[in-house]
Amino acid sequence: MTSPDTLTESPPGPATPDRFVALCAASLDSGRFESLLLSKHCGPDPDLSRVTARPLVLRGEPCLSFVYRHTTRDETKNLPQALGLDRVRELLGAVFRHAQLHTRDEIIELMMSRRGVCTLRRRPAEIAAAPAGRLRQTSEPTTSAQPHDRDKQRFVDVTRPFLSALGVTTAQHTVVPAMSRKWKQINKFVEVFASALRASHLLDVDPTATAARRPVRVVDFGAGKGYLTFAVHDHLLHQPGVDAQVAGVELRPDMVRLGNAVVAQLGLAGLGFEEGDVRSRAVQPIDVMIALHACDTATDHAIHLGLRGGASIILCSPCCHKELRPQLLSPHPLRPILQHGVHLGQQAEMLTDGLRAMLLDACGYDTQVFEFVALEHTQKNKMILAVKRTQLQSADAVWGQIDDIKAFYGIRDQCLETLLRAEGVLPAKGNPSHLQGAQ
Repeated sequence: MTSPDTLTESPPGPATPDRFVALCAASLDSGRFESLLLSKHCGPDPDLSRVTARPLVLRGEPCLSFVYRHTTRDETKNLPQALGLDRVRELLGAVFRHAQLHTRDEIIELMMSRRGVCTLRRRPAEIAAAPAGRLRQTSEPTTSAQPHDRDKQRFVDVTRPFLSALGVTTAQHTVVPAMSRKWKQINKFVEVFASALRASHLLDVDPTATAARRPVRVVDFGAGKGYLTFAVHDHLLHQPGVDAQVAGVELRPDMVRLGNAVVAQLGLAGLGFEEGDVRSRAVQPIDVMIALHACDTATDHAIHLGLRGGASIILCSPCCHKELRPQLLSPHPLRPILQHGVHLGQQAEMLTDGLRAMLLDACGYDTQVFEFVALEHTQKNKMILAVKRTQLQSADAVWGQIDDIKAFYGIRDQCLETLLRAEGVLPAKGNPSHLQGAQ
């Protein structure tokens, strides 16, 4: 007997775009449609990368809201559901060769080869892990098609002046359409940061302190235009008793000048931008170290500075992973899998960030690796979050696991481990107190 919650295939038959569209229609009819992603662009417009769609209600009519992701802009089109399904059918094959439908209980994928061969796959939807380790609540019923003007929980107030000064919002405090992805990234990052701040002891009141406000020193390496630097500073300003001291470090002098100009324009105290390279920066006391999208081993240098500076929170979103890939062996029984370049690249990424997390754990941090934002918003979506423990724990087992992994894959050098070894941390296994921060 078929469960009423089971999505019925309609019509049955071979994998075709029409069948996929029919499954989209069935999920809309049952109220289980959540989102649709069209990728692997093959159309005539090289500026178009992907299209997403979600259900909403406009003036009482069920619609599909399409967002066309271009290199420099986003374009939104809202269509009645029937016309929206026709649009999906038009885009499949002619413009995109990969479609992924997320429903409340399963994920349906349509993959089309260059020769037109279609493959349809269905799998149960996974319950995503929240940054703080909590599972997303799924017991309460939800309605897929939401009102267009529904309220959303935001960790950043859309009316904050820095958003309009940086071009994220207009003077009327509405999000600029081309900045919608950046707006989502800012909110998600502040959500993660706020959770880490609560988990750390940076907000604890020191009964012996004489100052009315306690400093929280933040360094954001590779700050760029400073979207997240300003957001972190703004969040700290709203924490009782905190003296926010935030520095954005950036290689490009024009970005440094831009950031400081906005700081001066808004009259913000405790925030500044400076030119510098994470590889050559001197060690300074740090409470929070942030490094988003630092290329290859620059992430390792940033983590190392955070460790040497005694950071309570380390937040990284690594970029490219070049160091380990040429070192990797293809040990049996993985040789048939790793003979494919794409798998070898994914393996190098997983090993690089996995070893970074283990090294942080060995140095006295509770560490998590998780998806920062959905792939539809950015390809660089992995986050490493480390919060310093209050009590030291033996790290002998972790060091042994690191050695075993390196031996299995033939890894000779890993930048963060090399930096720690130069500090004398590795010989003193199980004693992270040897890693002294600047006082």
